[in-house]
Amino acid sequence: MPSAFLPGFALGFSLILAIGAQNAFVLRQGLRKEHVFWICLTCAVSDAFLIAAGVAGAGALAQAAPWFGVAMRFGGAAFLFWYGARSLWSAWQGGAAMDLTRDTPAPLGKTLAIVLALTWLNPHVYLDTVVLIGSISAQYEDRLGFALGAMTSSLVFFFSLGYGAAFLAPLFARPSAWRILDALIGIVMWGIALKLIAM
Repeated sequence: MPSAFLPGFALGFSLILAIGAQNAFVLRQGLRKEHVFWICLTCAVSDAFLIAAGVAGAGALAQAAPWFGVAMRFGGAAFLFWYGARSLWSAWQGGAAMDLTRDTPAPLGKTLAIVLALTWLNPHVYLDTVVLIGSISAQYEDRLGFALGAMTSSLVFFFSLGYGAAFLAPLFARPSAWRILDALIGIVMWGIALKLIAM
């Protein structure tokens, strides 16, 4: 297993490292210390499911149904535009929404619904996990080891990002830092959405 596990871990980690909508959300929630465990677990389990589907051969199935990719592309773009506008509005408004010490966090259900949408409505996640990891795993005799390596990289990354964000808390105690982060998140979301539409 080690010979296939390590390449799987390296590939998975390199794909997930790029800043995107999902990672930006995990970072933001980690800074707020809101539902960090459940958010990280949801992201990791979602990735594990998609990686398993890709290694099991769903990549070929997705390529055989072009309508699925189109639907996910425009649905994901619409959601990213909405969430980006929400982040930009928060940056413009400032105030209590950027208070790290607020007593009432957003409901868990609402938070998980957002992170699930950011994950499952993002066509790039299917390209990375189902198609790319799925196709590369075919080069290895131990496809299970390769899949477990990629899944482990996702688990390590999300929990490191979510809980590691706490070290940046002193910086984000300043409302201006939150406004900058929200503005950057909004720009990233809109940039990804525009890229999806232009594909």
